[in-house]
Amino acid sequence: MLCNDLEKLFKEYAVQDNIDTLHRVINEAKERKTKDEVGKDVWRENLEPRAAVSARTVPIMELEVKRLRDALVEIQEENRVLQAQMEANVQATENAKKSTEQLLDKLDMVYEEWQGLPTEEIEGWTVQTMESLKPQLLP
Repeated sequence: MLCNDLEKLFKEYAVQDNIDTLHRVINEAKERKTKDEVGKDVWRENLEPRAAVSARTVPIMELEVKRLRDALVEIQEENRVLQAQMEANVQATENAKKSTEQLLDKLDMVYEEWQGLPTEEIEGWTVQTMESLKPQLLP
């Protein structure tokens, strides 16, 4: 039970990764000390913790800001292209709707004219024509 809880805590807090990072930082500091390198983010007694952290994090954050700005420019350009496509699609839809309305109006006019035709007379003419064209049976 205790082992399971410890393993869970180790995983939750990434203990091994953090210990490795701490070991790497200590080794880097030892190397700098042996080379007598003094960086702007190296701990000194008169150095505020905030300044030490800022010395490391500000350049990283500036790179991240640049990356995000570049991504924003790309996304804005993509949005402009998509907006132009959408506007073209809307225009095409409106044109198709107008064309459809015109065709339906013509169809309504044709239907009204069709209703006004004398269908009984046409039927009579059709019957007469069919009877006149019937071949005469030989006796």
